[in-house]
Amino acid sequence: MPTPHINAEQGDFAKVVLMPGDPLRAKWIAENFLVDYKQVNSVRGILGFTGKTKSGKRLSVMASGMGMPSIGIYAHELFSFYGVEAIVRIGTAGSYQKDIKVGDIVLAQSASTDSGWLSTHVMGGGIYSAVSDFELLKNCYDAALHQGKPVRVGTVLSSDQFYPPFGNDWKKWEALKTLCVEMEAYSLFVKAAELGKKAMCILTMSDSFHDKAIMSSKEREQGLASMVEIAIEGVEPLCD
Repeated sequence: MPTPHINAEQGDFAKVVLMPGDPLRAKWIAENFLVDYKQVNSVRGILGFTGKTKSGKRLSVMASGMGMPSIGIYAHELFSFYGVEAIVRIGTAGSYQKDIKVGDIVLAQSASTDSGWLSTHVMGGGIYSAVSDFELLKNCYDAALHQGKPVRVGTVLSSDQFYPPFGNDWKKWEALKTLCVEMEAYSLFVKAAELGKKAMCILTMSDSFHDKAIMSSKEREQGLASMVEIAIEGVEPLCD
């Protein structure tokens, strides 16, 4: 039965979903990393596909759009109505650390936030620490080692602001050894915890706060193969 934001039918999604932000990146992943795939969602231009990995495991990929409210909606509907058990965000981020360069890969062990997405009214005054699923994190870390790809593991910041009004606020996050900033992981981790599911986040650095290097929009769409390869090998043990 379709949901308000997904027009797929029951059974269209695999147990595991890779979730980039960009719909065209989801399409590129399906075209280049899946076989026998079909499109299963198109509502609001948020493209979703299900196929098989080259090892024969059933896997889906669907875009999340930008920001915590957007990924929160899609994660909730996939987890609650389509039998999805695990979602791995595969996205881009801005590096806060001098030794993490454009093109480097980060595995998000946990996510801090500057957002009110999970308000204190919901939590009764508490602050929730959002973490990735350890099994997925370890699997992806082991996959990176197996593929000979260096990765960093640690805390990321999920922010509501892409253009923050106070330019140097990021330095306080740098001082706390936050690796990078993105816009979705915190919400995804919270939704997974709320619904008893699994979630992880893998990020490729598209820019850095310490230099002027930056990926082009085309590179953001299609130049992220290493991250995708790590994600696929990492999730295959959980796939059908």
